[in-house]
Amino acid sequence: MTASTHLPSRLETLPVRGLRYAVRRWGAADAPPLFLLHGWMDSSPTFQFVVDALAADWQVIAPDWRGYGASEWLGRPYWFPDYYADLEALLRHYSAEAPVRLVGHSMGANIAATYAAARPQRVAQLVMLDFLGLRASTADDAPAQLARWLDAQRETPALRGYPDHAALARRLQAVNPRLTAPRAAFLAEHGSRRRSDGCIELACDPWHKVAAPIRYHLDDNLACWRAIDCPTLLLVAADGFVRQRFGDDPAERARRLACFQRLDSYTLEDTGHNLQHDRPEAVAAALEAFLARC
Repeated sequence: MTASTHLPSRLETLPVRGLRYAVRRWGAADAPPLFLLHGWMDSSPTFQFVVDALAADWQVIAPDWRGYGASEWLGRPYWFPDYYADLEALLRHYSAEAPVRLVGHSMGANIAATYAAARPQRVAQLVMLDFLGLRASTADDAPAQLARWLDAQRETPALRGYPDHAALARRLQAVNPRLTAPRAAFLAEHGSRRRSDGCIELACDPWHKVAAPIRYHLDDNLACWRAIDCPTLLLVAADGFVRQRFGDDPAERARRLACFQRLDSYTLEDTGHNLQHDRPEAVAAALEAFLARC
């Protein structure tokens, strides 16, 4: 679709665990629901191009996580487990009884996979876009990680501002050379906000840039993946984070993949981490082929 023929979305707000949550929806309310969960430093418009490319009729439901997009921002550090509880509240609102199809990109895939392990009865199918965990840390890393977090509390973090949407679009293309000018312009307009000083910035609370005070516990994640019993699809970007983190360690990549009981895994060529921007038609086709099997 061209920029003028994007499938229209509607943004609705609802209370979720004491916060104002924004949820973007595409399609008819009586169509099969499909939940799309965005990643770190992103928001729900990131999926527009994939939604445009879907062949079947879906009721697409894509929340802005707390501190992102039009959802309420805390203006202070975030606690990652809140995302699991937020997701559960959202699923209870939009699909109180029926198991759901979850599609997550990066951080969204992390949330979706861990939730599918904790609530297997609630997830019918799981799709992970370019996520297979972080690099392992060690206990020796813990003191320095906490120290960095404490240091970060001294000043309020800030994001880079841009004079207009066009400047932000150029920055997005500089970071991702595969991003076309029309798609960059769309993301710059719909994934940003105007600050009080008139500058444009990404619609992401800058506190998300502050790393967590506790280290990543890989064994916990592997245990969760082993507990997932629904069909799972992993789409790997050829030049994305999975390849960057584990491309030189095939044994570690194989160890992680082996945790999933019912896994299909494919690599999409000519894609970076944001494969939903680079080849949305291929992502949509892979999603629907997988979803149609169940």
